Amino acid sequence: MTENLGSFCLVLHSHLPWVIGHGVWPHGMDWVNEAAAETYIPLLMELYKLVDDGYHPKLTIGLTPVLCEMLRHPRFIDGFLGYLEEKYNAAVHDYKDFTDNKYEEGRIKLTKWWQEFYSRVKEDFIHRYNKDIIGAFKNLQDMELLDIITCGATHGYAPLLSKETSIDAQFKTAVDNYERHFGRTPTGVWLPECGYRPGYRWKNPITGEEYDRPGVEYFIAKNGLKYFFIDTALLLGGKSQGVYAARFPLLAELWKQFESQYEEIPTSFEKSQYEPYLVSTDPSTGAPVGFFTRDEKTGIVVWSGEHGYPGCAEYLDFHKKHYPGGMKYWKVTSPKLDLGKKMLYWPDDVPGKLDENASHYVNLVKDILRDFKHQFGGSGIIVAPYDAELFGHWWFEGNWWISRILRWMEDDPEIDLTNTRIYLENNPPNKVVSVIEGSWGQASSHWVWLNEWTTWTWERIYECEAKSEEIIAKHKNSRDPNLIKILKQMVRELLLLQSSDWQFLITTWSARDYAENRVALHYENFNRLYNMANTYASGKNVEEGEWHFLGMIEANDDLFEAIDLEPFAKK
Repeated sequence: MTENLGSFCLVLHSHLPWVIGHGVWPHGMDWVNEAAAETYIPLLMELYKLVDDGYHPKLTIGLTPVLCEMLRHPRFIDGFLGYLEEKYNAAVHDYKDFTDNKYEEGRIKLTKWWQEFYSRVKEDFIHRYNKDIIGAFKNLQDMELLDIITCGATHGYAPLLSKETSIDAQFKTAVDNYERHFGRTPTGVWLPECGYRPGYRWKNPITGEEYDRPGVEYFIAKNGLKYFFIDTALLLGGKSQGVYAARFPLLAELWKQFESQYEEIPTSFEKSQYEPYLVSTDPSTGAPVGFFTRDEKTGIVVWSGEHGYPGCAEYLDFHKKHYPGGMKYWKVTSPKLDLGKKMLYWPDDVPGKLDENASHYVNLVKDILRDFKHQFGGSGIIVAPYDAELFGHWWFEGNWWISRILRWMEDDPEIDLTNTRIYLENNPPNKVVSVIEGSWGQASSHWVWLNEWTTWTWERIYECEAKSEEIIAKHKNSRDPNLIKILKQMVRELLLLQSSDWQFLITTWSARDYAENRVALHYENFNRLYNMANTYASGKNVEEGEWHFLGMIEANDDLFEAIDLEPFAKK
């Protein structure tokens, strides 16, 4: 009889910032359009194909609240259909252009290939998923295949938010939103950027103010969530501030404050990233919460564009595009090769390479589980988290690869393919451990989000956090519907201001101007609404132009319609 080695869980984190009403191209709605066309719908296609073939594709997928709000928004649905039409027409234009100018036959054939791709996406979006991507994922969860987890409402970076009300509101808004979209309570949560902070006497990196704070897990437990995920270094050790403390004093000060108070819970066992644990920095703040740890070995072979599967010569090159239309006709060829030397993409070469990569991955999983069993004497679980948008968008063939590994693992008697909810139900953790502060960013630190280029964003966030909790505490129970409308839109702008995407885009220069403008805009919107609320609440006249502004901003940033003011209020 074949021995079962252990379990495997693929975890996909799906997220984009709120962009409806905030630009289209190159930054804005086309981010969502591209992700839907290249990642979310192709992933659904592969999962439903597996179901049709009699398989049970179990995995965990995070759909952030802000992404759920966008994918079910009428402006997305209408705009997405127009986007698909544009891409189809671009391929039609290229066909005529390439034919008239006698391009090589392979390139002409690719224009037909792209026409077929966008036609299939449009057909499934309309007829199989009823223009409801979230509903299509929900159906797979209702079939007990997926464990759909939530996240901070707008992906706010919890370790650096300065007020407990902000962290609580991010998770409470998320849970309420999840129940609206999925008709049940979420069990798990993805901490934005895997950012975690235990409880200790915290020093505000901007103002220098010090105060005692509970760990992030307190707010997870408070909102009924059972588990989260961390990066490897946060469990197994290593100074998470990495090399950046020497360069950036605010980060060094944060680490110094944490390190001076950190006391690891002594354990009688060797910790491993291949089993779940419980974390609780202070028993008085609530019951321990479970967590899973990211596996680095299965991570690098997928994440790395240079050394991982996406960098294989046969796959579609992400960067080189043909204009007008932006269609892609070239393959990676070599990750470091100049764009001008990229060779033509050839779809017939892809299936064999996908088989090779999937086989390597499945064998790697089995080797890791076998080693764990040999060392610890029990069955472990590999939790392999990735950004969902890596598959299909950055690595075009990625969803076809996912289909292969899910199919092959289900067929393999040595591997138990599972999702995190099912695994925890059958294997509840009973060991409490310490977790250090950090993220899954560079050096497992906060540096990507707090550095010399982003300090000003935190100054604005901290200012608005303080203003918000005071005014909400004062007026949250008002029976005046106009005041409540102002306050609700004000906290929506606060949530949008807190999105960790802005610091990420600033630090990586991915869309720095766009991100800086969004921070400035939501900061301005918040303060205008804050002043309006104070004016109105004091009985003074509010100018008609301000009411027009409120209506405009309600129509533009119309997410989280039933938002609850209570968690935003200072206790």
